[in-house]
Amino acid sequence: MKKRFLLLYAVTAMLLLSACNAYKNVPYFQDLDKSKQTTEDIKNFSALTIQNSDILGITVSSLNPKAYSDSSARVSGYLVDQNGEIRLPLIGKIPAAGLTTGVLADQIQTQLKTYLREPAVTVRMLNFKVSVMGDVLKPDVYKIQSERVTVTEALTMAGDLNITAKRKNILLIREVDGKREFIPIDITSAKLFTSPYYYLKNNDVLYVQPDKTKYASVDGGYRTVSLVLSALSIVAIVLSNSLR
Repeated sequence: MKKRFLLLYAVTAMLLLSACNAYKNVPYFQDLDKSKQTTEDIKNFSALTIQNSDILGITVSSLNPKAYSDSSARVSGYLVDQNGEIRLPLIGKIPAAGLTTGVLADQIQTQLKTYLREPAVTVRMLNFKVSVMGDVLKPDVYKIQSERVTVTEALTMAGDLNITAKRKNILLIREVDGKREFIPIDITSAKLFTSPYYYLKNNDVLYVQPDKTKYASVDGGYRTVSLVLSALSIVAIVLSNSLR
């Protein structure tokens, strides 16, 4: 009876220890002091810049609006070609790639003053989107209405990470100027907020890798059974040696 009690106690303790260790990897921003209010300056935000193949929505108003009309572009937008340019009525080709939407709007407005009375120009990016895939509740391609979205916002739109997701090495895939970057992100650390990759860019992809328990849950609880059998084997060896 005593041996059975010791065996049961040892197995229970090992399983509880395993559960505690697994939980340590679950909370976000673990190195942030959540017991008090803290403040930090935002220094890592930079406005989106226009890239080749982006689609821009451009709205022009003035005191003589009939002088400027492009009804087709109101629906489909203006495509930035492979030379980084767009073509506008009255102006013709104008460089766009590498500029922010605000800077481009100012440049268009300046050039339109030759043709229009007090023109006002707004530029929006119509194809801004990010993809979230992997071990999240709702993997999908998400269209962004504004020009500002963060890693945490994108993961929230995707329904947050599943409990089986790896939080320390989320992969950000980004294409800039003909190059593809693969950037690991640790969402368990508050350093994420000051990372240069906290604010996402157009066409960014976030891949959330599942841990081994994801496979185990699909595989009929294989991992749980394996852990129990391993624990029993270890306890049996220890008890056998101690009772000699």
